[in-house]
Amino acid sequence: MCLTTPGRILSVDATDPDLPTAEVDFGIAVRRAALLYTPEAKVGDFVIVHAGFATRRLDPVEVEEALGYWREMKRLGVDAPTGPPGADGA
Repeated sequence: MCLTTPGRILSVDATDPDLPTAEVDFGIAVRRAALLYTPEAKVGDFVIVHAGFATRRLDPVEVEEALGYWREMKRLGVDAPTGPPGADGA
């Protein structure tokens, strides 16, 4: 089983037009991801990353729903990771 956390794109590097990359913030870590499968992704978008590739750009409604679950877990005191950016309500 794989648990994915939405990450927010902080910056995009299109120096190599064949393989643009992005710096992605997951709340507890910032990682670089290739945008080969999500070339439409831009700064501020949330993406799902697997094996170093952003595999899907998330709809803002999906992101808010996922963040709501993180916030509810935190409110209930569930022992969970920090969560993605915005999960703290900020």
